[in-house]
Amino acid sequence: VQLQASGGGLVQPGGSLRLSCAASGRIASINVMGWYRQAPGKQRELVATVHTAGSTNYAGSAKGRFTISRHNAKNTVYLQMNSLNPEDTAVYYCQLHDSWFNVDYWGQGTLVTVSS
Repeated sequence: VQLQASGGGLVQPGGSLRLSCAASGRIASINVMGWYRQAPGKQRELVATVHTAGSTNYAGSAKGRFTISRHNAKNTVYLQMNSLNPEDTAVYYCQLHDSWFNVDYWGQGTLVTVSS
């Protein structure tokens, strides 16, 4: 399974970005796709996840500002990020959790920089 993330970039505080991540390969029909991020000098942390069935989970810092969604037929997950602030600056990684084999796959990461 390969994951290709895109959509990162430089945005001003208060701005918005939309990340996308497309999965390819032998993908389990039941899975969880999500976004994690890692800021400089910090550990990687959960941002949000979405199950094949549509249930979602958000980190507290993402609630109310970020929206995760997915297109199952395209094996693609999206992260709409609004009201961005400098604390959101990080490399954002997409992940696919294969629920059948209990295996995690990671994308290459996309850099989001929030700065004026």
